[in-house]
Amino acid sequence: MKKLLLTLFVVSSMIPSLFSQTDNDKKPAFGINFSGFVKTDIFFDSRQVVTSREGHFLLYPENEKLDADGNDINAKWNSNILAIQTRLAGSIWGPDVLGAKSSAYIEGEFFGNINPNINTFRLRHAFIKLDWKSTELLTGQTWHPMFSTDCFPGTVSFNTGAPFVVFSRNPQIRVTQKVWKLQFQLTALSQVDFTSTGPDGPSPKYLRNSVLPELDFQIQYKTANKETGTEFVVGAGIDFLMLTPRLSTSVTLSLAYDTVINGIVNHVNAVTKEYKTNTKITSFAYNFYTKLKLRPVTIKLAGQYGEDNNAFTMLGGYAVKSITDVTKGFVDYANVRSYAIWGEIHTNGKHWQTGVFGGYTKNLGVGDTVTGQYYARGTNIDYIWRISPRLAYSIQKFRVALELEYTVAGYGTTTLQGYVSDPKPVGNLRTLLAFFYFF
Repeated sequence: MKKLLLTLFVVSSMIPSLFSQTDNDKKPAFGINFSGFVKTDIFFDSRQVVTSREGHFLLYPENEKLDADGNDINAKWNSNILAIQTRLAGSIWGPDVLGAKSSAYIEGEFFGNINPNINTFRLRHAFIKLDWKSTELLTGQTWHPMFSTDCFPGTVSFNTGAPFVVFSRNPQIRVTQKVWKLQFQLTALSQVDFTSTGPDGPSPKYLRNSVLPELDFQIQYKTANKETGTEFVVGAGIDFLMLTPRLSTSVTLSLAYDTVINGIVNHVNAVTKEYKTNTKITSFAYNFYTKLKLRPVTIKLAGQYGEDNNAFTMLGGYAVKSITDVTKGFVDYANVRSYAIWGEIHTNGKHWQTGVFGGYTKNLGVGDTVTGQYYARGTNIDYIWRISPRLAYSIQKFRVALELEYTVAGYGTTTLQGYVSDPKPVGNLRTLLAFFYFF
């Protein structure tokens, strides 16, 4: 079935080009430009790491795991070769709609949306655009607005700088208003692949059950000169998220037990009561970014602070702060905060390009006493930093790139306030060699 769908997608991308051409060979009124690339990644890690998709998407090194003799079990090299980032895309154009230029975009890859589905085709982007020159409406799935497509790391690694960069794609409705060289952007978002976590594990239901979608506002200034090949971008934004971790609680009145009477075992079930609950937790996030492109080099710098960065593939989340009603099992929550900064500089050569990426993220804890469970990423990590130099050579449609990615995580003891004390650095060196062929 999946092979059939892929074949239909390829064929459908060719149909408009075959049948929509005008007699004077101008651009057709409707059509699709088919593009993408084939990519092979070969990588080696100096120890076990926290990743997804068979090690492809690297976040940070695993903590030490000592055996009975004090040897670190996780201090073991590993490697892999994967081509799952191979990508297919279709840029679609059509006639004007309501006075606006209409377009759409579809993109997918063979990454799978969960580990058991590796090598299967998954949706990355699928959106429709209506452009009235100064106003633009986007509906569909694409990058989270806190991931700026005008300023993001150009790493060879598929993680694109995570966990120092907001890495999330979301179904959304986005309105962009352009005034001079400024643009104002308001977005309402849901979750699908990149989700918040909670009592039942990662799921979009915590946001769905809150009814109100995630809300984001961005402002950006951008100026560019094509003749000199220069560009300057600066932007900032604020994001609001509301989650409902539980719809009900379960309180045990008496435990299950067994009795033996005349050699016969009688089992008595536990007695429980369930209560409806609607307790929510809200969080804010803020971002800032800037890019300066000169003819020889490009310089980027960005930062982000969030009260719950879990769905952004970053450190953080939330925790059970306290029990508000013992008889009904009601609780309240507190956010596990974090911030991240990153910077990058790279050359802009036509064939040879070299660059270096650096990032740092810090766990800021809860700031209040936590009495219950955490629903967060990296609760025993105080900080993570990374330095990642790279070198790439491109000729026509072919590119080969080498990247060294050294990442250090400070593992320690989680305190009652959610901070991490006495962190011990644990490092991993990833050597990545990638081959691309664009079409």
